[in-house]
Amino acid sequence: MSFDVDDILTQATTDELARLVCGDGTWHTSGIERLGVRRVRVADGPHGLRVELGASLGESRPATCFPPAVGLASSWNPALLKRVGQALGREASEQGVDVVLGPGVNIKRSPLGGRNFEYFSEDPLLAGTLASALVYGLQAEGVGACVKHFAANNQETDRMRVDVRVSERALREIYLPAFEKVVLSAHPWMVMCSYNKLNGTHVSQDPWLLTDVLRGDWDYDGAVVSDWGAVLDRVESLAAGLDLEMPHELGNSDVEVADAVESGQMSRELLELGAARILALTQRAVDAVRPAGPVDAAAHHQLAREAAQESMVLLANDGVLPLAPRAKVALVGEFARSPRFQGGGSSKVNATTVERLVDTLAARRRVTFAPGFLLSGEFDDALVDEAVAAAEASDVVVACLGLPDAEETEGQDRTHLRLPDAQLALLAAVAEVGKPIVVVLSNGSAVEVSPWLEHANALVEGWLGGQAGALALADVLVGDAEPSGRLAETLAVRLGDHPSSLMFPGETGFVDYGEGVFVGYRGFDAADREVAFPFGFGLGYTTFSYDRLVVKVTGTPASRDLRVAVQVTVTNTGDRAGCEVVQVYVGNAPASVPRPPRELRAFTKLRLEPGESRTVTLPLDARAFSFWSQVHGRWVVESGLFTIEAGPNSRDLPLVQELRLDVPARRARLHAESTIAEWMADEEAWAALMARVPGGASIEFTPEVMAVMAGQPLRRFAKYPDVPLTAADVDAVLASHG
Repeated sequence: MSFDVDDILTQATTDELARLVCGDGTWHTSGIERLGVRRVRVADGPHGLRVELGASLGESRPATCFPPAVGLASSWNPALLKRVGQALGREASEQGVDVVLGPGVNIKRSPLGGRNFEYFSEDPLLAGTLASALVYGLQAEGVGACVKHFAANNQETDRMRVDVRVSERALREIYLPAFEKVVLSAHPWMVMCSYNKLNGTHVSQDPWLLTDVLRGDWDYDGAVVSDWGAVLDRVESLAAGLDLEMPHELGNSDVEVADAVESGQMSRELLELGAARILALTQRAVDAVRPAGPVDAAAHHQLAREAAQESMVLLANDGVLPLAPRAKVALVGEFARSPRFQGGGSSKVNATTVERLVDTLAARRRVTFAPGFLLSGEFDDALVDEAVAAAEASDVVVACLGLPDAEETEGQDRTHLRLPDAQLALLAAVAEVGKPIVVVLSNGSAVEVSPWLEHANALVEGWLGGQAGALALADVLVGDAEPSGRLAETLAVRLGDHPSSLMFPGETGFVDYGEGVFVGYRGFDAADREVAFPFGFGLGYTTFSYDRLVVKVTGTPASRDLRVAVQVTVTNTGDRAGCEVVQVYVGNAPASVPRPPRELRAFTKLRLEPGESRTVTLPLDARAFSFWSQVHGRWVVESGLFTIEAGPNSRDLPLVQELRLDVPARRARLHAESTIAEWMADEEAWAALMARVPGGASIEFTPEVMAVMAGQPLRRFAKYPDVPLTAADVDAVLASHG
């Protein structure tokens, strides 16, 4: 039943509005039955719907389990993500869910993050683009999305309390842009705040983040909800811009809010502001047009299969893949029989069905299975001996390795990147047989591959493939499908090479993001550090060539209409059809601030037939050349030489072109601590200051003096004896030029 928000605000009592901004139990918002305002139902579901049968984590209704974000990200395919979102929307609609709590777009600052399987990438453009597509697809079916966890929630260790200390530049360039892109392009119904503190303030009551940035800078008009249990002070959080507390037992926070209004501590207008957003959310749910009829479970299972196919990344292959039609295959590893297809915690889906590689591959090739290891991680020599015997009787070995459930779950971070010792012992023993080995990984976050890669003739990063992952894997292994995935995160040689390694997960209640903007490949490239496999990397069953990079520029950064069109021609030089991900990176050095050697600024995925060529155009705007200036408090493009590179991954960029941009210098905001050099750089302010020198004289500095004094705040310098200026002079000029 439709209603008018303003009418409800006028008719509702303070108590009713206070209840409205506090959830009703675990999975519903509150309504106002007297005025015809119903509750809104929410459910977990970043990669599959999880509608609880009870009030908390436990059994849930069956739903399609798609590959988690770690896999979907490797597809680099927004069109696929849109289709997955649409399927999620149809299942949510069938189960009476109004808002799905997902997707999660937090950046993979460290490969140890326990919830990395729920997140897309170390790169904000990739994460934001894919998440936007999923949100768009979901909401096209009349079901809202709730993007999370806003913001800087990049670890599980002490996640409810840890104080993330991070510069505004790193926030603006790395940790906020994925949220920004989703908000601006897909308009999610809800944004969920995270648990942690941000620079000393709990996010749930941080007005800078929830109001100034989200609603001010990005013009967001949806509802902001807490993560479950994130609220400390309901009155303070409401004032900061948090519209809905979840979960909530009525009689607590709602009473605090009502009392605050009655006592004058908080205005009714502020309460109405939050209540209006919840009413608008409810109105969206009431007015939504949703699909009729039952969900086609078989079609969704097939979509999960397609998604898993595109998620798989072929990292190495000496020709053993695709498997020969008559090959006798030794399939070793318990994961082939007990598939690991999703992570643990609030995103765990009760899948409608689960495929097993021991079945799907046996339907295509002659297979002998040997479990090889125990999921518990204990050594079992008999299982290893059985696997070795299977290898001896085979033409090729497919070894299914990966991380057990206990090592990847919400609530705890990992402490290392190694595969379990029992699995590595199995691989070493089987390698002694001398047969070709295909290693298939099942893992929700990056693992160390360099120590054992020599044993693998081929390496398939299968990530967590969802319920149809084993079907997709069989398709890829036998060559019926192309492994078209590309890495959405860098695979390091060792944990200590990661830019965040010395500062993760922090200490005594805080964590410093000391690496700044140098996260993931940005940090590896800046340090010129060797990697096992670079960001964006992935092989296929065909090959591609790149040529004819053309860069066309219109507009200027100064007028904010800068547009750069990057044209690239790609040719399939192999003998079968395949997919390629064209990636465009922009670099700017030297600059006034440290900048990464290159940053992903555009990408597209192509499917080409053998011998086919295609020219694609990837657009860039001023933001692609900008950095966040903490001096100016805005995005800035500086004059200088920029490098535009195109190719298949961040360390294979065969096409390069330089572009010079000339931009008028922006005047830095002067303040009480501005240095002598900063004052002198502002000609207008310096002239105004010199006009206050008695007798019309000026202050001159020799190069030797400037070498010592340039970095001294001018206001302090004015306090020296014999300096013909005073602190009052500086303050007077600041008042008109600061």
